[in-house]
Amino acid sequence: MAEDKESAEAIVSEVHKKIRAAFDVFDHEFNKTVDVREIGTIIRSLGCFPNEGELHDAIAEIEEEEPTGYIRFEKFLPTMTKVLMERKFRPIPEDLMLQAFEVLDKQKKGHLELEELTKYMTQEGEPFTQEEMEEMLSAAMDPDKNLIFYKDFVSMMTVDDPR
Repeated sequence: MAEDKESAEAIVSEVHKKIRAAFDVFDHEFNKTVDVREIGTIIRSLGCFPNEGELHDAIAEIEEEEPTGYIRFEKFLPTMTKVLMERKFRPIPEDLMLQAFEVLDKQKKGHLELEELTKYMTQEGEPFTQEEMEEMLSAAMDPDKNLIFYKDFVSMMTVDDPR
């Protein structure tokens, strides 16, 4: 029983170290605060991938009563610990992501054209901003053929999720 408690405490301690390290990268003033606009990047660097609504909810939970534009570490730590321990905001598995691209590839060519993907990503569902679209295309598009070979892109994008 005591070993279980020590093991759980060790896990929580490791989680806290990861959160602290990720937070510190953006704590430019070394005052245990970060710009609220960096929270999404910090959360993603910890292997969590919330959608915009979930990110907004997380920020609302950790923000001060009177928002200052900054998030304090002592408010961020318990919320982020809970997120990591409960494995919230997990990345989409590779096979599901591949299926999504295959649905868009109606002719089953194994690739999508730039205009096609841009239309889907900016006009459907939770639309990408122009900046997000440019960032994605810089990673996804084959520079020689100006096509998106989605199998390659999906395997490059996904991470192994050790559960």
